[in-house]
Amino acid sequence: MKVFFTAQKRMRLLHLCGWMLFPAIFFAQTTYLYCGRIIPVSGPVQSGVTIVVENKRIARIENGYSKAPANATVVDLKSQTLLPGLIDCHVHFEFEQNRNSYNERFTQNDADIAYHAAVYARRTLESGFTTVRDLGGTGVNIALRNAINTGWVAGPRIITAGKALSITGGHGDPTTGARWDLFDIPGPEMGIADGPDECRAAVRNQIKRGADCIKVCATGGVLSLARDGRLPHYSSEELETIVKTARDLGVDVAAHAHGDEGMRRAVEAGVVSIEHGTFMSDATMDAMIQHGTWYVPTLTAGFAVSDSAKNAPGFFPEVVRVKALEIGPQIQATAARAYKKGVKIAFGTDAGVFPHGKNNLEFVYMAQAGMKNTDILRSATLDAATLLHLQDKIGTIEIGKLADLVAVEGNPLDDIQAMTRVAFVMKDGKVILQK
Repeated sequence: MKVFFTAQKRMRLLHLCGWMLFPAIFFAQTTYLYCGRIIPVSGPVQSGVTIVVENKRIARIENGYSKAPANATVVDLKSQTLLPGLIDCHVHFEFEQNRNSYNERFTQNDADIAYHAAVYARRTLESGFTTVRDLGGTGVNIALRNAINTGWVAGPRIITAGKALSITGGHGDPTTGARWDLFDIPGPEMGIADGPDECRAAVRNQIKRGADCIKVCATGGVLSLARDGRLPHYSSEELETIVKTARDLGVDVAAHAHGDEGMRRAVEAGVVSIEHGTFMSDATMDAMIQHGTWYVPTLTAGFAVSDSAKNAPGFFPEVVRVKALEIGPQIQATAARAYKKGVKIAFGTDAGVFPHGKNNLEFVYMAQAGMKNTDILRSATLDAATLLHLQDKIGTIEIGKLADLVAVEGNPLDDIQAMTRVAFVMKDGKVILQK
């Protein structure tokens, strides 16, 4: 049955809808945060401060504890330290490593992956990370981003690469190690691309599906069943094609890379960041400084896989165990060298290789690598926001920016372990967690 409205009825309906929306439009939600200490990142540390949040944004920053109006919500954070919402530039929400991981591709459907991903996203948000970059999955990560943006599920703001790009048999080829007749041969639509033409098509396909950025596996990897973990997987010409195609369509390229030759090619091709960088040479570090390339070390993942390889018999297939044994300490040593040399470092964990929600451990590992606490905090806030081109919206505590805020017990400038004691989380002006 069709229903028709006269012009008069349509005007009455619009008038009614306008009154229904009136409270949401004209009566802003106001929250007063009484902060014992704030680390704004963009300026000096302040004590005894009130942050006034209206709707999604920071409206005012006032000295002392201002009297809140009767209709405002008041949050007492006087015993805590407030920072900008944290940013993790390398996660995988579709995945969490376990003893059965290598069988799950035969048993899990997209719906199963999606339900798990929603739980991992919520867990990550509650640990203080209000924005993440998801660097590769099945494409469910794009749907998860959309669901979070529309309010269907709770989670951090997601910048996602969709599927990672890989050579045939490379780190991102999901059919490696399986019976040859179980899967169709993957091509550019699945992110598996060989040669410049297929690389161009693979980039365009991911962006067509909604990817915000591109992730390319420039070298072998640790957890894939391919025996190679270090050799270069793409030629310079292929990498240049990937970067140029992505730039033409307005997105950046991040490069997974463990071996030095592959990461050097990726840097020269113009990728925005090197992920892991395990065996990075001084010459490649110099090239990164010259090109302005970011480094995302993912120390927690390195230690997690090394620990499982050493102490959990049978956790990994043998081909993976051998590769995993050497990763953790090597990544931390590389991060220490890169930091001293002046390479730009952004915070990223590779969560999913270890349990989601444990991302805060990265702060401790970065400190052990010799980074100053101020630089570590900046790497997870303003520097990460800059890498993601979001520095005008998030990454610092400033008037007009989105109210993404996290409070911790203690002072992380004195004790970086305080970053593992998250007591309050706000995203887009909404309180997510308050202990």
